[in-house]
Amino acid sequence: MEKIQGNMKSCLQPMPKILVSCRDTEGKNNALAVAYCCNCSYDPPMIMIGIVPSRYSYKIVKETGVFVVNIVTKEQKEMFDYLGSHSGREEDKFSKLNIKVEEGIKVNAPLLSDCPINIECKVVDSIVTGSHEMFVGKIEYVHTDRKIVDDKGNIDFLKIELL
Repeated sequence: MEKIQGNMKSCLQPMPKILVSCRDTEGKNNALAVAYCCNCSYDPPMIMIGIVPSRYSYKIVKETGVFVVNIVTKEQKEMFDYLGSHSGREEDKFSKLNIKVEEGIKVNAPLLSDCPINIECKVVDSIVTGSHEMFVGKIEYVHTDRKIVDDKGNIDFLKIELL
């Protein structure tokens, strides 16, 4: 096997395709597509997301200290692509796409109702890593579609067609 230098930007694939939703201090909802996301602690449970500082949602998460990670299915590709390619600075993406939302139980941020999993998080730390600021969010509550969990609340990811 002959090896050559690969592209460092895309060397870890697949990256998760998630939507992060948030609400600004004026009550305006927004969501953005995020590729940099991972579990970073199981005790206490925490997730880390990366947002480029120039993104509209960056300021919202920085000011409010909360966000929701929404797991996206293949059926939601159109919504994912739109939210990832348009800015909330220019338009109300939720109205444009007629996105159904629910209120968070623990954080003041919207849940994307049609996503099978919504993870409410409070920011406990962050680190600037270069192009992104990685926000560490303590998981406060996990909402799951009843059809994808067992009797102990464990999520069966084989029952979800992830994007």
